Amino acid sequence: MSGTTTPASRVFSSDNTAGTSPEILEAMTRAAAGQALPYGADDTTASVRRRLSEIFERDVDVLLVSTGSAANALSLAALTPPWGSVLCHRDSHINNDECGAPEFYTAGAKLIPLGGDDAKIDPQELRAAARHKAGDVHSVEPSVVGITQATETGAVYTLDEIRTLGSIAEEAGLRLHMDGARFAGAVAALGCTPADLTWRAGVDLLSFGATKNGTMTADAIVVFDRSRTAELAFRAKRAGQLASKMRFHAAQLDAYLTDDLWLRNAAHANAMAARLQEGLTAVPGVGLLGAADANIVFCRLPREVVQGLLADGYAFYHDRWEPGVVRFVTSFATTPQDVDQLLEAVGRHADRPAPVGATPGPRG
Repeated sequence: MSGTTTPASRVFSSDNTAGTSPEILEAMTRAAAGQALPYGADDTTASVRRRLSEIFERDVDVLLVSTGSAANALSLAALTPPWGSVLCHRDSHINNDECGAPEFYTAGAKLIPLGGDDAKIDPQELRAAARHKAGDVHSVEPSVVGITQATETGAVYTLDEIRTLGSIAEEAGLRLHMDGARFAGAVAALGCTPADLTWRAGVDLLSFGATKNGTMTADAIVVFDRSRTAELAFRAKRAGQLASKMRFHAAQLDAYLTDDLWLRNAAHANAMAARLQEGLTAVPGVGLLGAADANIVFCRLPREVVQGLLADGYAFYHDRWEPGVVRFVTSFATTPQDVDQLLEAVGRHADRPAPVGATPGPRG
């Protein structure tokens, strides 16, 4: 991946590279004027809770945090005893990309990785794992199911899939946590209500991601099982996540939720990924991998194409999963012109013959 000097139009490595929506910057500026009560006692924090209660069609409690890692780890800690286990997909963010934060915050609970296509938990594997050594004092106790929506491959759990996993969890007496770092993208892709995709399907806590979709430094924990709120509040303070000037987190999320900005941003990012995916299908030697339901596209590119794109200054992840596999991520800031220029570059390099003596790259 290239460094920080890469032009914005050529960055497809992550939606974290995008800036902040103008509406959110304006809200931050307004929040900087005057005085407000600290530690979440301000009016704007109360407004965020009201907005999320309306969006999820029930009273919810909300804890504002500065990172998705904090949202995930604190949520799992509130649902899992130290001798418990979290059943999650082997490719999930909590399993691969949190530097052991779930284990640390839970004081030692174990993550049990499961399989399934498109980074979605296979229901049969979950059913078996949910009962495995349950009640055996010599083993960790199955306690929580953790699902990622959208998944790390850009696929989206359907409503029926979430209901199935939620039903298995409920039957086994397990809690259900949703890592919603790209939750807005899933809602925009499916057209279901946020309520149907979460608590109505059995979700107890939601990590409500926003930084990948337009905010600056603010995510949230949405609490459906409000018996967990008090514990979460203490855990958040102990973890350094109770901001004194909470109004600046709140201002971001309040603007994010106003006039459906969160859904508009996500729908745009999804549309750019769909545009990219459609264009890639027409390029010889490119093989799409999995379903790009949200804003992530995985594909297999010939080596000469990868090298050519890097030489052009494009930033993206490649060869991290296996040789020739590339991930492109779009965002609310990606333009149709950005996508079309990338497609032109892919097509141009795909038409070039490999250098003499070079080993041909993987073909889709």
